[in-house]
Amino acid sequence: MIMAKADAIAANSAYLARYASQNNSNAADVGQGCEVGDFLNAPAHKPTDIAGIGYPIIGYVGSITSTRLDIKLVQYIASTRKDWNIVLVGPADDNFKNSGLTQMENVHFLGPKPQQELASYVHAFDVCFNPQLLNQMTIGNYPRKVDEYLAAGKPVVATKTETMEMFGENAFLCDTAEEYIIAIEQALQEQHVPEKVAARVAMGKAHTWQASVEKIYSLINDTINGNRK
Repeated sequence: MIMAKADAIAANSAYLARYASQNNSNAADVGQGCEVGDFLNAPAHKPTDIAGIGYPIIGYVGSITSTRLDIKLVQYIASTRKDWNIVLVGPADDNFKNSGLTQMENVHFLGPKPQQELASYVHAFDVCFNPQLLNQMTIGNYPRKVDEYLAAGKPVVATKTETMEMFGENAFLCDTAEEYIIAIEQALQEQHVPEKVAARVAMGKAHTWQASVEKIYSLINDTINGNRK
């Protein structure tokens, strides 16, 4: 295998580093760089298509695909808490479009937006969520959008994975749909707590491309100098 023949392997998540280490002991998690500058400051105005949606807004930004997101989980959250508004920003696949979610009054599909406008939508959310479906395609994913959410100071609720555990107390991690409800309730309560907002922003800002590149250089230098794992 290619991995076994490599001198070193750089992976962008703990799960993938552990997977690679089965074939090569010199594998390291170097993280995932992210450009979060646009998310640090709240825009003066909300986008017009979200301005009329009431509190609270539980939001997601990204590709809305049934191979990556759990349709049944989103349906459960929306039907259990009809007083919450679920806002999904991004292109949706046919499975989502035909799932019945489009018929629910508290679920809002806003469609794809230009990259430069995404931060304004995230800042309009009260809680950001990542209702990830667990499968072989997603289990090792590094959720870059979570860094963007955190950089905006927003509380994050997400499906529990090995990679998500790195965010520690800065994200609410869930194994079940019921846990999602409890976590979102708590996230809403902590939305504006100053020290928690500051911790979230600091975590989001820490995952830069520079930090990832430095880890890659460190891995390369250790390998060259014979300090392999």
